[in-house]
Amino acid sequence: MLRLGNLTIDTPVVLAPMAGITNAAYRRLCAEQGAGLYVCEMITSRGIVEGDQKSLDMLTFDERETVRSVQLYGVDPTYIGRAVQVLCDQYGVAHIDLNFGCPVPKVTRKGGGAALPWKRNLLGAILRSAVHAATPYGVPVTMKTRIGIDTDHQTYLDAGRIAEESGAAAIGLHGRTAAQAYSGQADWSAIASLVDHVSIPVLGNGDIWEAGDALRMVAETGCAGVIVGRGCLGRPWLFRDLAVAFSGGEALNLPTLGEVAVVMRRHGELLADLMGEPRGLRDFRKHVPWYLKGFPAGGELRAALGMVESLAQLDELLSQLDPAVPFPVAELGAPRGRQGSPRDHIVLPHGWLDDTDGLTADLAEAELGVSGG
Repeated sequence: MLRLGNLTIDTPVVLAPMAGITNAAYRRLCAEQGAGLYVCEMITSRGIVEGDQKSLDMLTFDERETVRSVQLYGVDPTYIGRAVQVLCDQYGVAHIDLNFGCPVPKVTRKGGGAALPWKRNLLGAILRSAVHAATPYGVPVTMKTRIGIDTDHQTYLDAGRIAEESGAAAIGLHGRTAAQAYSGQADWSAIASLVDHVSIPVLGNGDIWEAGDALRMVAETGCAGVIVGRGCLGRPWLFRDLAVAFSGGEALNLPTLGEVAVVMRRHGELLADLMGEPRGLRDFRKHVPWYLKGFPAGGELRAALGMVESLAQLDELLSQLDPAVPFPVAELGAPRGRQGSPRDHIVLPHGWLDDTDGLTADLAEAELGVSGG
């Protein structure tokens, strides 16, 4: 069980917001598998405050989402506060997470994402503004960050202290630096250090590919819960495994190709309901390689699924898969999604590391063209 302020999550598992992935359809698909907290795609504070239609369209929730959770990105305390008020007052959001972990160069070069916690005073001002705006609605505010910019410029312990002092309900830590991006292995010892450093709940993130990884992270670090991102790509049933594991069971779900096809069909249906059939099926295409990873499905069939245009066509193509093919056990514990290589240099605004204030910095451009990370 995970407690975030007055919010109780039966299974201490959070679906990490992923741009272009964790829309209402995918959140429902995961929620149908098991309990947890399923967070909407990241949205910028300026997009909400200024009424950007694309941003507002992302604030679509499934009718079964009794707990509406949104990850908010912003660099200006005033805009953050106003956006939080809009989310609570007009959209009935029950949990807000602030993103300070994006490692994408186009974000860090403008002082946003994982670069921002270096400016301790600005970080505190943003957190206090968010908490102040959310408090009248009883909505808990959390934050997610990384170990730091790179090994020589770590920020996570100070960020944890600032989060606690600002009234945040919890802090999530991805056990990598911005320089690592998604490469290499997550440093779970940093998560353990943060647990020792603060009294608010710490949520661990990084390299949770199976339910056993989540249990091991909790045991090794003392974290209050886990955040799952890339591990559930093409495997929404991971949340069923996690729910069973955290309740003391020993279930490892190894679906056959036929059972995977059923999930794929459900995913396509939910996307069609959300976006309309043509657009929904186009959105579905990017999930096909993740679902079929490791399975012996022919190249022509994979290519056809990657160009699917309708539910009828999806049904016809899925019927060509051999339903008896067992799950490829070699994929258990294997990384999924983007990985890449570590970066030798993190692009930052000129003079960014000269001080830790940031309150006078003009970072408005840091919210332009942001899509998470």
